[in-house]
Amino acid sequence: MLHTLKPAPGSRSTSKRLGRGRGSGKGTTAGKGTKGQRARSGNGRRLGFEGGQTPLLRRQPKIQGFTSPNKTVYEVINVGTLEDKLSAGEYNLDSLRKARIVRTKRPVKILGRGEVKKKFTLTVDAASASAKEAIENAGGSVTVLS
Repeated sequence: MLHTLKPAPGSRSTSKRLGRGRGSGKGTTAGKGTKGQRARSGNGRRLGFEGGQTPLLRRQPKIQGFTSPNKTVYEVINVGTLEDKLSAGEYNLDSLRKARIVRTKRPVKILGRGEVKKKFTLTVDAASASAKEAIENAGGSVTVLS
């Protein structure tokens, strides 16, 4: 029946009776300590207030743009590095790692700095237009994984 409904035991507690004489244990200062900002009436301070110190939100630098969390960060290799450290032939990501040209597990991108005279057949994650052109002019090819 509706008239028998009661809150769950322990879910409700009686409020402290503050400022009802010294004998109550919560008299005189009513549990607010002695003086100071928090003892005054209307002591509410706005969210983020730090006692007059410049708040954290104002100490932060202003927004200067956006960094995408989904940006692809490549390990880059220049064609000049391939020319210096590898002999002509066919290379994929695993063979580049074995040759210690690629040292991380990031995707690999070939860039066009340097000159190429050897014939390379490369399979990589990405390549710049100038790198592709340089390798193809030397008689090689670049396959980009999708």
